[in-house]
Amino acid sequence: MTDLRREQCAKALRCLRWVPTYAWQRLSRGLPSRQPVHLMFAIANHFEPEFMPGAPGRYADLDERERRVDKWCRGDRALSDRWRDVDGLPLRHTYFYPAEHYDKRLIDRLAAHCRGGWGEIEVHLHHGISVPDTAENTRRALLHFRDALAGHGCLSYLDDEGPPRYAFVHGNWALANSAGGRYCGVDDEMQILADTGCYADMTLPSAPDATQTAKINALYECKPPLNKRAPHREGHDLRAGRVPTRFPLIVQGPLGMNFDGFTARGFPQIENGELTAVNPPTMHRLTLCRKAGIRFNGRPDWLFVKLHCHGMIPQDTGALLGQPMQRFLSELLEAGAGGRYQTHFVTAREMINIILAACDGRDGNPGQYRDYRLRTRPTG
Repeated sequence: MTDLRREQCAKALRCLRWVPTYAWQRLSRGLPSRQPVHLMFAIANHFEPEFMPGAPGRYADLDERERRVDKWCRGDRALSDRWRDVDGLPLRHTYFYPAEHYDKRLIDRLAAHCRGGWGEIEVHLHHGISVPDTAENTRRALLHFRDALAGHGCLSYLDDEGPPRYAFVHGNWALANSAGGRYCGVDDEMQILADTGCYADMTLPSAPDATQTAKINALYECKPPLNKRAPHREGHDLRAGRVPTRFPLIVQGPLGMNFDGFTARGFPQIENGELTAVNPPTMHRLTLCRKAGIRFNGRPDWLFVKLHCHGMIPQDTGALLGQPMQRFLSELLEAGAGGRYQTHFVTAREMINIILAACDGRDGNPGQYRDYRLRTRPTG
């Protein structure tokens, strides 16, 4: 076997390291029988208005970015205002905005949209693209953007104290240098996230990328120490009645196989929670996500579904703001009205608050815990 062939085989195995765990979960996890089931539904929007289709390394000019953001906000309000969850709230995206492309005017526009009740802004970061980044530069970039977002009134504070807190999504999936030095370069990135106020990482799942962990469909704390490479590959599952001891928490989206759809090579499609024009939201996909069973011991009737998208990719916008999403939301809320489950549209911050409430042993309607510990502050 040639060296190239060995590397290709090794890469394929890394991409599939999660499959044995998935097979076990299929056998051992079932949907809770107790009613009602509460479904916490969040969309992590990797929101990159600078994106230029088919032109890697090039970015849209500021006027074009402003046009895209304004168009998105109009379309999102028109869509979401029609559909309300069991708590009377509309679907809201969490906008993970790239720190390296911060512009005050763009964040002003998006923050105004969010203050109207249409979402929240958190931290996204692409770095180490051409050469590996350093810990010092990463820390500096995160603190600068964190404080900038706090100045816009976007971020939250834990128990109304201390520095601003934020949720995080790593660009190119390379969280804590899990891509072997590419798209990051910082082994102790998880410790830096903890030190700078990150309360949750929502990067995963990344399959079929090789950065995907074997641990899937889970809510957990990283196994210490946090200053080693990719500590999120292992961790202790959260459970009701046990308070987490370290941040950031790892909140994964659903990952599994869709045996009703097959690739050109005859393999089942991967269900990784990504919303695109090719793979728009459907009730069938939601069923697969629910079967992933992302919940924790002691609270089986609270299910967590975190999907993700790239809202500024032009070819996907129609699926996110048009008929596919309208049809999905209509069917989702109709199913809820029929008593199958109660849907709660949540932001990343609200999802973590509900998780923290469950860890503290709280029960009842999870919607009452949206501002449990992480709370935003009004501007002005």
